Amino acid sequence: MSSDSQGSVKGEAAMMLSPSGSTSSQGPPLSPSTTSKPPELPDELVQAGWSKCWSRRENRPYYFNRFTNQSLWEVPVLGQHDVISDPLGLNAAPAESGDSTLGNGQRKRRSSEEQGAGPNISDFMPLSCLCLNHNYDIYWDLDVQTNAVIRERPPANHLPPHPEIELQRAQLVTKLRQHYHELCHQREGIEPPRESFNRWLLERKVIDKGHDPLLPSDCDPIISPSMFREVMNDIPIRLSRIKYKEEARKLLFKYAEAAKKMIDSRNASPESRKVVKWNAEDTMSWLRRDHSASKEDYMDRLEHLRQQCGPHVAAVAKDSVEGICSKIYQLSAEYSRRLRQTHLSLLQDPPSETCASPQQSRLVYCYPVRLVIPSPPLPRVELHFENDVACLRFRGEMVKVNRGHFCKLELLYRYSCIDDPRFEKFLSRVWCLLKRYQVMFGSNANEGTGLQGALPVSVFEALNRQFGVSFECFASPLNCYFKQFCSAFPDIDGFFGSRGPFLSFCPVSGSFEANPPFCEELMDAMVTHFEELLEQSSEPLSFIVFVPEWRDPVTPALTRMEASRFLRHQLSVPAYEHEYRSGSQHICKRDEMYYRAVHGTAVLFLQNDAGFAKWSPTPERLAELTAAYRPSSSRTSSLSSPGPAHIAPGDRDSAAKASDRTQSGVMSPGAHDGNNNNSSCSSGSSGSPQDKMANM
Repeated sequence: MSSDSQGSVKGEAAMMLSPSGSTSSQGPPLSPSTTSKPPELPDELVQAGWSKCWSRRENRPYYFNRFTNQSLWEVPVLGQHDVISDPLGLNAAPAESGDSTLGNGQRKRRSSEEQGAGPNISDFMPLSCLCLNHNYDIYWDLDVQTNAVIRERPPANHLPPHPEIELQRAQLVTKLRQHYHELCHQREGIEPPRESFNRWLLERKVIDKGHDPLLPSDCDPIISPSMFREVMNDIPIRLSRIKYKEEARKLLFKYAEAAKKMIDSRNASPESRKVVKWNAEDTMSWLRRDHSASKEDYMDRLEHLRQQCGPHVAAVAKDSVEGICSKIYQLSAEYSRRLRQTHLSLLQDPPSETCASPQQSRLVYCYPVRLVIPSPPLPRVELHFENDVACLRFRGEMVKVNRGHFCKLELLYRYSCIDDPRFEKFLSRVWCLLKRYQVMFGSNANEGTGLQGALPVSVFEALNRQFGVSFECFASPLNCYFKQFCSAFPDIDGFFGSRGPFLSFCPVSGSFEANPPFCEELMDAMVTHFEELLEQSSEPLSFIVFVPEWRDPVTPALTRMEASRFLRHQLSVPAYEHEYRSGSQHICKRDEMYYRAVHGTAVLFLQNDAGFAKWSPTPERLAELTAAYRPSSSRTSSLSSPGPAHIAPGDRDSAAKASDRTQSGVMSPGAHDGNNNNSSCSSGSSGSPQDKMANM
């Protein structure tokens, strides 16, 4: 790797040497032929950002750190005053003569030695400070301290993350997605419902008791209600959103033709065959006879046909769709078992089966997940920057994150990680983190962009200032606002501040924000968890919940919260009058960061008596929260999230009331976890309503 940019800063032509000491493609250094080959740099120094360069003017090597722009004549020494282990030089010995030496006795390259060199390189600049020197927006406040109190808990028994395992997991999940696609196409002749695989991962992990953090392996029942419902909704054909009369006519004809063909090719009862064939033929006859019908007439006829044929079509497809769900689960369990065996073989001290430790009685402020199993040495991950994007590569697999969020991860790691003071495993763990979320989102264009949507910064500021909120119940290291949050993957997210999955997090007191994934199974489990926590605690406890205001039909979770005895206030934010941060905020462009919500949002305050007394939703506090939700006039926001949504043809405006969730799900306020998606796992609508996937 050449250092032309470094040379321009230093005012000299510089040449990078590889760790083995060989020169780059720019030509040999201008040095006497008797010069010996420089010694090889240790791997630890290379991972810390150090590389060896050649000064053509001085005819000798020097060492440059690409993270800090620090340059030394002597070989750097880790563990004293370097960027990764001691950014502020707190452990370094005091310099003996001004700035001519570093704390560890290494001499800097002085500006007098670089006459005519232009701007001087600073003595030291931490990675975070380097990031802050770049022009990008900050979407977090990691200085807010938590008020969440929990009972002390033992370390978790998760296997520590490893790039080799994460790479294999990514390959297996991709393979499983492909199996799902093939099964839907071969057995039912349809494409898989949009992002239904992501919603399946989320719904399964609510009840999964298996070991793998992503792949379900121990679920009861094995047939996912979410996947079954969504595949059935697209049988015999997927009903797409329509705008024009001719589209409605074609859709009606295709549905009648597909229903008739399906009932003829399956083992249906005589009564089912009779009903479906009669209705399909009657519809086709009506289409040939009446050419003056309006779009509303076609939509009404389609709704009638679906009501008549739908139950019979579903009956003949039931066994086949259950077979798809069962096959995907069995493959997932097999992949999970295979991954765990490989993972255990990489550990120096494989874990033994131990009984769960009893919960401790001591009350403490919440702290990140700790792992009981020590992490093995991790392989090297390469890092380079392309403009303002950090690129991390392992075995040819590259993941990317913008510079600002990369620096955020560095800060979260510094605050939360206790087993890697020298940051030797930092890049490997960042690669694992980014790969995990990338795999969960999916690989198709715009897929998973709704998985990480978040509230605007102004709303978080108002929640903290007015209601003492300091904790997010559904988040990830990539999109969290506070440094304390719950997320889907404790094994890797814990190194970056996660307190683990929310459904297993049991606070005694504190003020919390909850923007859950819009999947019925998870939302229902969330409400149950809220009720139990508020019932058990006499300390101040408050949950401010943000959910889409879907009313036709209403979601069970919203109904339960509205009927809860702990509900203190409910606020409704109208559609198009508020916005959310994009789920791809860690990689998207600045002008794509915000989007308007096309549905209303319900904000519910669930508090026990002590919580209500301490953080009461007074009119003044609510007014500030509402004002913070209004879109900013200083920035542009999109009116829709990427990706089309399909809805059922039930209403006269080609947007069935029951399927309003489909469109609103695309615009839904993002659950902060890595598991929300753009389709709801709710039942009761003819098309699979779009929701967001988030962590449990």
